[in-house]
Amino acid sequence: MGDITKYIEDIKKYTKKVDEELVQKIVNYLGIALRSSKDAAMVSCSQKDELNRVRENLMKKKCCMKDDNEVLDAEIAAICEKMGKSNRNKSRVTFYYLLVEKLGKQSIFIK
Repeated sequence: MGDITKYIEDIKKYTKKVDEELVQKIVNYLGIALRSSKDAAMVSCSQKDELNRVRENLMKKKCCMKDDNEVLDAEIAAICEKMGKSNRNKSRVTFYYLLVEKLGKQSIFIK
């Protein structure tokens, strides 16, 4: 198990209870993207193509969500708002964690 402490500390800024197993599973899911570049490890809420990637890859492919794009985009926007506009470089792990938690899709990662 890799060191997920920095992710856990970041997630604690936004939620009271952190499921360490879920954090580890998200880190494993993201894999090399977290190490490939600083940009890949972050989510930019101001970049439409970035948010589309979150919707298509996490929500539709991984979480098997079939909702209309507008519904999914609203869920993403809620996480952007929760993490704040002043936080321009949002951790991808934290973002995914909060989104998966909000959607109640933890079981997709923890079987």
